[in-house]
Amino acid sequence: MGMADSLGDKPFYLAFNRVKGIGPARLRLLLSHFGSLADAWQASPLQLAGAGLDQKSIDALVSTRQSIAPAREQDMLERTGIRALTWVDPDYPRLLRPLDDAPPVLYLRGALVDADEWAVAIVGTRRATVYGQAVAEMLAAELARNHVTVVSGMARGIDAVAHHAALDAGGRTIAVLGCGVDVVYPPEHRKLAQRIIEHGALVSDYPPGTQPEAGNFPPRNRLISGLSLGVVVVEADEQSGALITAHFAADQGRDVFAVPGNILNRSSRGANRLIQRGAKLVLDTADILEELNLGAVAEHVEAQAILPQNDAERALLARLSHEPTRADELVRELGLPAEVVTATLAMMELKGMVRQAGGTTFVLARESRPLYKVD
Repeated sequence: MGMADSLGDKPFYLAFNRVKGIGPARLRLLLSHFGSLADAWQASPLQLAGAGLDQKSIDALVSTRQSIAPAREQDMLERTGIRALTWVDPDYPRLLRPLDDAPPVLYLRGALVDADEWAVAIVGTRRATVYGQAVAEMLAAELARNHVTVVSGMARGIDAVAHHAALDAGGRTIAVLGCGVDVVYPPEHRKLAQRIIEHGALVSDYPPGTQPEAGNFPPRNRLISGLSLGVVVVEADEQSGALITAHFAADQGRDVFAVPGNILNRSSRGANRLIQRGAKLVLDTADILEELNLGAVAEHVEAQAILPQNDAERALLARLSHEPTRADELVRELGLPAEVVTATLAMMELKGMVRQAGGTTFVLARESRPLYKVD
């Protein structure tokens, strides 16, 4: 068994992500030609050229192979506790996956969960006014209370306000970085970064150790929009990075929202211009929830929480009704061991799926059964 066979493709995704100039398009080219990134990594320059790789990319790959060992890349992540999701991982974000420029590797600290598919980005200027800060805080807090994950870039100004407000409201938030997830930038956001890790995730497509160079930030904005159903621009000058995020959002088929501002204030020019060009004007959080059909997210989350998790729960849920049923009847009719029925009913009661109706009789706790699964 050779090195490629024993390692699988994931370390090679990590290694290719260190090669400058080989992004999603060229990586797909290599995968299509060689069948695996392990084989592509070990290919000769002549074979790489035969696959359609340009000379500059071939030179970059040959050079990088001299200093990068795929296995060490994997070991480094395991030592630092950083997780990497690749195109082939089932946990790779569903909203990102279909995009042409979806990153081959997504590094994260913290966790992405299914509920993060209901996400809205809030972005804006680093030089936020009192008005802008108040609006960002209101929108982020109300979205969080409606079980909508708030996505932003952890920059100073509007971004930081949005993250803080979502967390303070008990919600989840995702920060997309223009550096490695092991690098906190700006440095004064160290405590904020830790809170985000505990109640969301720090995300980047840049390898660990990547420093926050100016050129990194515009491309990362495509991930802010890509991880979201819509993007809300609170305050932005006409040259703001928030407008880059809005443009990515439009290209990706996401909804673009903007908060109107003082026409005499420079920090409102970009947002006002977006509205003039067709962005959806935001006067309150309901405008966002209604446009994205997120008004029922709380109910969806509640329904998902009470979905049966195993065969015993499914069988009991199908048999129980709003008429009291004794536990011994359930044992006899379902053919399950008494201890399994008792333990499962106790767990279902804790989850709010059933309730006791006196003695050892049980009824459904809801008006209707959760017959569907939220995708």
